[in-house]
Amino acid sequence: MNNYKYKHNNEINILSNLVVMENPQHVLNEVRIIISTLFPEFDFKGFNQVFFDIIRLFRGEFYGYQKCNTEYHDLKHTTDTLLAMTRLIHGYLIKNKDKLSEKSVYLGLLSALMHDTGYIQTLDDTFGTGAKYTLEHISRSILFIEKYFAQHNYSKDDLEFCKNCLLCTGYSIKLDEIYFSSDEEELVGKMMGTADLLGQMSSRDYLEKLLFLYYEFREGNVIGFESELDLLIKTLVFYHSIKEKFTRDFSNVIQYVIYHFQERWNIDKNLYYEAIEKNIQYLQYILANHIKNYHDYLRRSDIVKNLCNKGLYTNG
Repeated sequence: MNNYKYKHNNEINILSNLVVMENPQHVLNEVRIIISTLFPEFDFKGFNQVFFDIIRLFRGEFYGYQKCNTEYHDLKHTTDTLLAMTRLIHGYLIKNKDKLSEKSVYLGLLSALMHDTGYIQTLDDTFGTGAKYTLEHISRSILFIEKYFAQHNYSKDDLEFCKNCLLCTGYSIKLDEIYFSSDEEELVGKMMGTADLLGQMSSRDYLEKLLFLYYEFREGNVIGFESELDLLIKTLVFYHSIKEKFTRDFSNVIQYVIYHFQERWNIDKNLYYEAIEKNIQYLQYILANHIKNYHDYLRRSDIVKNLCNKGLYTNG
């Protein structure tokens, strides 16, 4: 077991080393590189405006809104999801040339940028944090998009496309209950649902951020989780259900990301699956060997320290 611990703490996470994910500008640069290879005339002017508006929104610089105060569903999760979405699109189009329009790609990327805007509170919303909207954040995100699109002359069809993409991120949503206007729209929606999960579960500090997720769930009245530890334990069950969801609900679009890594980085692996597997294996190790002091084995990004500073965890 000690050998496994050493391996986890010192093994290079290839995925996290490709792009500086903590820097939104680096993510934007990578998205531009990828999309430019597919659509040389892509509307980056419109995309950049939305990208930086969302950055301002999460940072508390967007008119009428507070700074993001949910630390699991934060700005980094949004940019993680955006890049995962871009990579899925890229891989799909490498394998299926001309099977996805530039307009659908554009709206898919906007959906990734805006999919968690429902967690952001307005300035007059002074009670609690955005986590209280956990169970309704998708509908609130759709309302944000509706307002934003109206101000920037997007069409009703554009809104409906993005709405359906966001619905695909709901864990319990039944895709056959969503009215997609085309097979292409359904495909992008499945990519959106996949990217949202990949962005979370492959993150280098996923396990640490699950501690924050517990407190978001508690404030948002999400039932079924009695403690941080209970959520960590149930994450193993969640992992297996997600593997089924990728295949059953999302038509295995995750398979296309490998073509991206081959083309962009000359790496013949699905680095998302690899990163997720490493996270889950280390979680299994902690629960099997250090369940009483699991905080001591979750040290990335100063998560436990931040919990202490917020008064959420005081025993370590």
